Amino acid sequence: MTLSIHAVTPDFVAEVGDVALNKVSPEDLAAIREAFTKYAVLVFPDQEFDDESQLAFARHFGPLETTVFMARKGHNLRLHQNMADVGNLDAENRILQTNDRQRLYNLGNRLWHTDSSFKRLPAYCSMLHARSIPPIGGHTEFADMRAAYDALPEATKQRIAGLVAEHSIMTSRGKLGFTDFDENERQAFAPVPQVLVRRLPDSGRMSLYIASHAGAIRGMPDDEARQLIDELTAHATQRQFVHAHRWREKDLVIWDNRCTMHRGMAFDDQRYKRDMRRATVSDVAPTCEQMGLSVAAE
Repeated sequence: MTLSIHAVTPDFVAEVGDVALNKVSPEDLAAIREAFTKYAVLVFPDQEFDDESQLAFARHFGPLETTVFMARKGHNLRLHQNMADVGNLDAENRILQTNDRQRLYNLGNRLWHTDSSFKRLPAYCSMLHARSIPPIGGHTEFADMRAAYDALPEATKQRIAGLVAEHSIMTSRGKLGFTDFDENERQAFAPVPQVLVRRLPDSGRMSLYIASHAGAIRGMPDDEARQLIDELTAHATQRQFVHAHRWREKDLVIWDNRCTMHRGMAFDDQRYKRDMRRATVSDVAPTCEQMGLSVAAE
């Protein structure tokens, strides 16, 4: 049976059925890639995965990232090093305590962001699988940064063309008062340059590229840069650009980090277990390089 695609809106978010991703055919994979280019967020209900089969599926899209927790000396990983642990469980599958460092760090996922924009080679796509979910709360919101860019006034488009921001995960965590980074992490998470606007090579569409990780903008006073990033974020997260996904167990959701932002919504994480496992695929090149900008490291 051919897979079925049910669009949520004409060009943002679609549900895909009649396919088992743990044994996907080349024909179905080609159809998924085509749909992904158009819709940017794809929802696959009722997918059976263990960690290895999820990682195997993700590798169809490119090389996999390593979890940021590898940068922390002595951190006890619960999952494979190529799997991002975005639930609320410790290495023994117990609910993280209120003051646990990993819990406090993961609270940053509730800010609008795009995965790994704090890496010089950022993420192409993320694939999040719901192994267990809370009965209430904990859904994920996605913002279409292509549509947000299209809706900007022409004067704003001209103003931000060619601008380069500095992204660091320490910037986003600092907004929540989290500063517990060791020296190894501070070196690993030093700010990296990313364009504010990028063209998607597969669709040709223009997209904003911002996140809570973004702080300074090169060549701009810090106050002005923060104001611009805040204004662009407020614009891009208006309701007409946002879709909320309410998770079901065994959902796999894939999103394009090049042209979306997302955030996890709150739930009672001291009462309910949430086991969510993400495989993340690297982009093909740094954003500045893709846009033809020669940007020196600072």
